[in-house]
Amino acid sequence: MGDLEAEAAATMRRMLVEWTADPTAFRSRDWISLVESDPDATVFHGPTYLELYWEAFGSGPPQLAFVRNGDETICVAAFEVREGIATFLGGFEITDYMGPVGRRQGRDRAAEDLMAALEARDDWETADLRGLPLDGGWYGAIADGARVAGLAVEKDDDGVAPLLPLSSSFPAYMSSLPGKLRHELRRKRRRIHQAWPSAALVDATTSTFASDLTAFAQLHRASRGRKGRFMYPGMERFFQRLGDALLPDGTFRLVFLESEGTKLAGAVGFRDRDRFLVYNSAYDHTQAALSPGIVLLTMLVEDLFDQGCEALDLLKGDEEYKVRLGALPRPIGRLLLRRR
Repeated sequence: MGDLEAEAAATMRRMLVEWTADPTAFRSRDWISLVESDPDATVFHGPTYLELYWEAFGSGPPQLAFVRNGDETICVAAFEVREGIATFLGGFEITDYMGPVGRRQGRDRAAEDLMAALEARDDWETADLRGLPLDGGWYGAIADGARVAGLAVEKDDDGVAPLLPLSSSFPAYMSSLPGKLRHELRRKRRRIHQAWPSAALVDATTSTFASDLTAFAQLHRASRGRKGRFMYPGMERFFQRLGDALLPDGTFRLVFLESEGTKLAGAVGFRDRDRFLVYNSAYDHTQAALSPGIVLLTMLVEDLFDQGCEALDLLKGDEEYKVRLGALPRPIGRLLLRRR
């Protein structure tokens, strides 16, 4: 192939990626089937979550890339560009997993096309692409695709998202824990039930969600430091809209450790195929001596076993309690792309 033919082929190759800044594309272009077919995709990659994030926190129009093979869309990726920095849409402090979605077959080619299209844009100088699990396929595919596109690639770490496999049964899980920890967890649970005999997990429903979210936000704001500042009014509205959209089909879950109407602790998460993702939790600090937060989590683990869930994803953060519960660190990667 001569130089002119190679240049023409490269141009045709880049034309396979269609960009749009039209937010109606979240609804008119249904990429749910790609999310469902991508083993690395999560609720965070879906159009419902991303549209709600953009409406709440986006800066300027979304930058949505659709990689096409003929009439078929084979990959979708959502970006935003702020002050010359391109990122995946989602926000570093809010969205744990980010990146493209697409079928496993053809992923490398799709990543090359996507990175070539990103390189061709003139509205960014640095791309800071985070939220890519190292054990997933997109981290390496995007890095390789960026190099093919002529970009300088720097690999970095974006923390860990501890994952607790839920194999066998809850009694077997408890038996697998170190003896001292196992006895401690059982003792905490007994103490909760001594003080609050009817303590049990209670899920928010569509009819109770508004008041339940208000109660959860109040628990959250009572926390110290950064955690207590997280649930500001704008964030609470974002959670409200997530619940309104995703609670009816069972994706969104707000669950409390509750006794006779008193909410001792609460957690927000997402049912995502065979996993449950714990997004956030809080507890009543007046009951801190009873450790309601850890009791809630152990009761949630038992409940997930009963539901046939295969893993509990504790999402990003290396807090000690996650490791103590037996979760395995899952490294998350970051790619910094620069023009040469």
